[in-house]
Amino acid sequence: MEKYTYRLPLRWADADAYGHVNNVLFLRYVEEARTRMFQEILPADEASRRQCAFVVRRSTVDYHAPLVYREDPVDVQVRVIRGRGAILELGYEIRDADQLYAEVTTTMAAYNLDTGTPRRLSEVEKKFIARYTGS
Repeated sequence: MEKYTYRLPLRWADADAYGHVNNVLFLRYVEEARTRMFQEILPADEASRRQCAFVVRRSTVDYHAPLVYREDPVDVQVRVIRGRGAILELGYEIRDADQLYAEVTTTMAAYNLDTGTPRRLSEVEKKFIARYTGS
């Protein structure tokens, strides 16, 4: 199974008064990695992107260690847990070589923003996510 890895630069503004990255930002970090991962298959025009959207239904975060602000980026690794019907479940690790900071899971629905309804995963999407699926 292939994992998508995004080297995420930390921002000084992400740190709290103690120098720790605020935990709520971990969801923003996985969103950024997921968006970059899916750029490969996103349609070029806005109208088509609205019809091929994904919306987050659920997120869970397991925090393992505080992430202290630093100049070096962290890795956000993304893998597909499952993709079936209209559901896409992704697993993430926010880490560096020595430390796991958090594990995150998002359950997403393939969604048409124009009609306001779920849609099934397309064949292009299924082929793309198969590269990152462990099963």
